[in-house]
Amino acid sequence: MSQITQEEKKEKFVHPIQEVYTPKNKVRIVTAAALFDGHDASINIMRRIIQATGCEVIHLGHDKSVEDVVNTAIQEDANAIAMTSYQGGHNEYFKYMYDLLQEKGAGHIRIVGGGGGVILPSEIKELMDYGITRLYSPDDGRELGLQGMINDMVEKADFPTGPLELPVGKDVYQSLEDKDITTIARLISLAENREEDFLKAFDFDKVADKSAPVLGITGTGGAGKSSMVDELVRRFLIDFPEKSIALVSVDPSKKKTGGALLGDRIRMNSINNPRVYMRSLATRQSNLALSKYVEEAIQVLKAAKYDLIILETSGIGQSDTEILDHSDASLYIMTPEFGAATQLEKIDMLDFADIVAINKFDKRGALDALRDVKKQYQRNHNLWDVNPDEMPVFGTIASQFNDPGTNQLYKSIIDKVVEKTGADLKSSFQITKEMSEKIFVIPPSRTRYLSEIAENNRGYDVRANAQRDVAQKLYGFFKTIETLSGKKPTISQHGIEISGTENADLVKVLLAEFDKLKMNLDPFNWEVITTWDEKVNKYKNPVYTFKVRDKEIKIQTHSESLSHLQIPKIALPKYEAWGDILRWVLQENVPGEFPFTSGLYPFKREGEDPTRMFAGEGGPERTNRRFHYVSKGMPAKRLSTAFDSVTLYGNDPGHRPDIYGKIGNAGVSICCLDDAKKLYSGFDLSHPATSVSMTINGPAPMLLGFFMNAAIDQNCEKYIKENGLETEIEAKIKAIYEDKGLERPRYNGDLPEGNDGLGLMLLGVTGDQVLPADVYAEIKKNTLAQVRGTVQADILKEDQAQNTCIFSTEFALRLMGDVQEYFINQNVRNFYSVSISGYHIAEAGANPITQLAFTLANGFTYVEYYLSRGMDINAFGPNLSFFFSNGIDPEYSVIGRVARKIWAKALKNKYGANERAQMLKYHIQTSGRSLHAQEIDFNDIRTTLQALYAIYDNCNSLHTNAYDEAITTPTEESVRRAMAIQLIINKELGLAKNENPIQGSFIIEELTDLVEEAVLQEFDRITERGGVLGAMETMYQRSKIQEESLYYETLKHNGTFPIIGVNTFLSSKGSPTVVPAEVIRATEEEKQFQIHTKENLNKINEQQAESALETAQQAAVNNQNIFEVLMEATKVCSLGQITSALFEVGGQYRRNM
Repeated sequence: MSQITQEEKKEKFVHPIQEVYTPKNKVRIVTAAALFDGHDASINIMRRIIQATGCEVIHLGHDKSVEDVVNTAIQEDANAIAMTSYQGGHNEYFKYMYDLLQEKGAGHIRIVGGGGGVILPSEIKELMDYGITRLYSPDDGRELGLQGMINDMVEKADFPTGPLELPVGKDVYQSLEDKDITTIARLISLAENREEDFLKAFDFDKVADKSAPVLGITGTGGAGKSSMVDELVRRFLIDFPEKSIALVSVDPSKKKTGGALLGDRIRMNSINNPRVYMRSLATRQSNLALSKYVEEAIQVLKAAKYDLIILETSGIGQSDTEILDHSDASLYIMTPEFGAATQLEKIDMLDFADIVAINKFDKRGALDALRDVKKQYQRNHNLWDVNPDEMPVFGTIASQFNDPGTNQLYKSIIDKVVEKTGADLKSSFQITKEMSEKIFVIPPSRTRYLSEIAENNRGYDVRANAQRDVAQKLYGFFKTIETLSGKKPTISQHGIEISGTENADLVKVLLAEFDKLKMNLDPFNWEVITTWDEKVNKYKNPVYTFKVRDKEIKIQTHSESLSHLQIPKIALPKYEAWGDILRWVLQENVPGEFPFTSGLYPFKREGEDPTRMFAGEGGPERTNRRFHYVSKGMPAKRLSTAFDSVTLYGNDPGHRPDIYGKIGNAGVSICCLDDAKKLYSGFDLSHPATSVSMTINGPAPMLLGFFMNAAIDQNCEKYIKENGLETEIEAKIKAIYEDKGLERPRYNGDLPEGNDGLGLMLLGVTGDQVLPADVYAEIKKNTLAQVRGTVQADILKEDQAQNTCIFSTEFALRLMGDVQEYFINQNVRNFYSVSISGYHIAEAGANPITQLAFTLANGFTYVEYYLSRGMDINAFGPNLSFFFSNGIDPEYSVIGRVARKIWAKALKNKYGANERAQMLKYHIQTSGRSLHAQEIDFNDIRTTLQALYAIYDNCNSLHTNAYDEAITTPTEESVRRAMAIQLIINKELGLAKNENPIQGSFIIEELTDLVEEAVLQEFDRITERGGVLGAMETMYQRSKIQEESLYYETLKHNGTFPIIGVNTFLSSKGSPTVVPAEVIRATEEEKQFQIHTKENLNKINEQQAESALETAQQAAVNNQNIFEVLMEATKVCSLGQITSALFEVGGQYRRNM
């Protein structure tokens, strides 16, 4: 019966299913995100629905320039572009896209977009008047739903392929020979959609030169064909600087919907180049690996005289040889995981392929696979007299930058093409003989690390329970002996001594049993029992004394309420039974003692709340003013810095509209050392009460270099003033600038109140240019040991969720390791080299358990990686910190305590770390997911509750979001309100005077156990997929985050999950999206000033920058510490210069679906 009612209940909540629009024509849509974060997840969800609506989708992923998107849309002859963009730069972005399409003769391509509440209604109107087809607002989403918006968008893009329009004064053959992209693209579309029109316009027999060679590439699905093609194209472009290349890539259509995911472009970084043309085709029929229009597409490209044409098929099965009909030379790509060697006898392509690549050569059994495939190739081609080692079979790891196996494969392919077609492709590519070898981040023998941690922690719990049982029984004996002997026995270090005299014989027997049982109790646990009363009294005494890093600290243990009651800062349980006491100490304990469940330090520091001041807008001067404004009168300056998306992606400010629009929007623009000096001017970066956190990931090492050098130069400035050297130094700077007629960098505008100008004296120079070398070296050494703060730098969560990755994952991890190594060598003890972040995982849509599990798993991955590099756990452990988001779900009330508990148990018992490394320090930011663009005033209520969770759980620092962040960069007024939330809790809320208010609550203990076990189970699931990095390869984390995101959005949309002021309790007007009273955007003047700063810097340091970049590249190639060299490069180079120099030696990030 209950079964049925459950089912009925479920049905009641079902939202009416929306009709899906069926397109009349074959509609091709390019999808991309202008930025990152939740946008990457949301465009992914959108493109799935667009495919299911029957469209062919060319998906480009995140951080795409306008030029990139427009070129794609024209080459692919798309009907529409669907973009997600957000605050700052969206106006310029969309207008530039419209202009570029018009300029390139592709004005028929529709543009649709969205970006949440930050694209204001007035801007939507302005952009749509400008020519953008439609921008969807959050209210459109509420009204239409996801499918409804997509129906509307597809309908607007549902039009047939237009006629061929040739450039003035040219026939089709001349136009093709000049490689006119619109002609090439339109001809291929006509072949696909209206063959008779194609044949009227183009006759292959009339093409004089048909000699362009075609390389056919096929292979099993998921073998890495797209990445391999990208690597081959990259090498081709370097090898032949004058030649051009065309790609035709075929992906299967879905029989059910007619839609297709044309997903090869997203994996390719090298194709946005004027010498490359790429076209993605859908098969448009089931069970074939090629589209029947491939031959026509190749004819068109041959007529366009590309020097090499690559045809890549969809990966279907083993038997597919259709590609041979269209190609001169062929490459078959497979992986080592084909099963038993007999399977190879079934693969037709091994009979016909000229060359075979075994990609993903880091997988198990790769060497055996290489031997078996070579042997099979030899059999199939009857090459019995040739040594099997010489067969054209190569082991490759295409995903790894500059992979030697891929180099050999490339050379062999070009030679084979020349041999078979006589094409003019004389390769001068240098190759080495070594095998492809995986650069392991985590050694293969350690991939079970997460399950080992789960086993270690569960083992601890089992032992703790067993010990609790023993202690509880001992307490039973103890109470029995007390009753029988008539007097309480005395407890000592060695056991109990009987003081009563009654029932002596029986008591003696019981005592013997007691002593026998006590053998099973760990002596440490007996000490817990014997010292319990003493511990309780420590917190009852008015003053508690403890040591932190050799300093003795005395703290008042109580605070007095207005009613004159003494409120204890730490409340202890009133347990008497030893088992209860022992369980509590082993699993909970007081703050400051293992397992640190309730906090890291015995008491919070007096006069230092966990409040952070948050800013990031416009140029460095504006953000500096905001920092001085929000920290005025605060004892500790904790500056959290948000950077604009130009900086986040390692670019320099510039005039190109899609870059220009983003300068200083939704974050501060920082492109060089002088910017960093201005940004933090007037704050003493070496003061113990100053700490700076920088939310930067891909380019973290560069920004860290800017920051460290700014701090060092501040101390040089102090030295100059203390020793009265101002005039002498001024003369030296003058000689560098004015005397050569160069413009000296300056702070733009007046200094704000509170800024004494510290850090500005040496603008444009560094301390080592004006002070003696030994003085500078001493100042540098001391500064590095003093600065405090955090750089986010966590590249694993970037790949899983936020996506401001710029370098290949291996290279990015190596940079992180180099920073940590430098910190150890230079004694940087107070600065965190990484903030291992769950915030962005939650922002992209993960639930609290997934956030916590993925974040801790990432943290343990860094531990394993740093250990494998030979670093000592106690040396790097204290440089790791964590960053969580705090939503409104029940699990968020225990996220910090569970994290501390899991980390401490693992670091103490599994890794043998000392107490300082066992302490997990974490920063909380209230949830961005629960900031809604409707009824924004209600957001402060949510933020308050989330802040309460965080403060009650003893977070180490807290950032409360401003209520208007869903629609604009926070204003001065909204930031003050956000800070007031936590100040009111800390200063006014009486219960917050107690520092462990949630300890002892039944529900908190229950939730702690539930969440802890759920996290350990997730660790096991990640282990099954090969650890964090193995799971990332199959995109396990990303898919899970997106699923959870869609689940939440669905419940929100159909009302099952009530959100006040969003889907229930709406105002009389229906709670529309709010238009902010004040919108924060960078001004024209600020943008120009930033570009000017960068251009000046590049001009002045031209020679020095060149040699610094050269040195950085050498360090990367020779496996030296790159960060050490970047500390020098950041003195003279701009951010973009360093980024592009490192791309050449470390490889660019390859996007995923």
